Amino acid sequence: MPPAPAPRGFAEVETWVFDLDNTLYPAQHDLWTQLDARMRDYVARLLGITPDEAFLVQKDYYRRYGTSLRGLMIEHGVDPAPFLEHVHQLDLSGLDASPRLAAAIELLPGTKLVYTNGSERHATNVLEKLGLGGHFAAIHDIVAAEFHPKPTEEAYQRFLRAHGVAPARAAMFEDLARNLEVPHRLGMATVLVIPPGERIAADQSWEFEGREAAYVDHVTHDLAGFLEGISAGT
Repeated sequence: MPPAPAPRGFAEVETWVFDLDNTLYPAQHDLWTQLDARMRDYVARLLGITPDEAFLVQKDYYRRYGTSLRGLMIEHGVDPAPFLEHVHQLDLSGLDASPRLAAAIELLPGTKLVYTNGSERHATNVLEKLGLGGHFAAIHDIVAAEFHPKPTEEAYQRFLRAHGVAPARAAMFEDLARNLEVPHRLGMATVLVIPPGERIAADQSWEFEGREAAYVDHVTHDLAGFLEGISAGT
């Protein structure tokens, strides 16, 4: 059996692409719990089912379609605008500014982009709270993607075209391994961001599949420290 290829490095990278939620801030801040609750309530009211039933529907759509919203659009013809407005009414008071991460991102050479399956408004609010508002050239959100979410190849191709990104000269940072498979196949260096002390819910363990896959070039539990290492050449 031939040896596995070496992980891709960053010497030629000129575009740095970051997921937002649970990547630029740790999952322990629990914004995703708020999002889950608001999506569950929306689905329950929309379909006239119990919150527990709505949770199962929401997670099923998330797994099969990439986002719960995409599933609702395909299965029920949902208008995405009211959904996005509802689910992103979040309490961000638990987020703190991260000067160390801001400095590490600033030192990266080239263009920095945020690519999220959420809305631009949500991303802007979160980035401002983190003290990262001026560090990214653009936010590519689910509306810009015409509601084609990661991890579909069509979504990534739309992103690359929209921002003129050359995959072989780009790096992708994500908290979900499945969202790194297509970027890696297209030629990007890939980094999986896993917060320290992470707890995995049994009913969502599928989200953590692929962490040992060859399409994950690097894994870090400390995004700021990892970026500092890139800039230092270590």
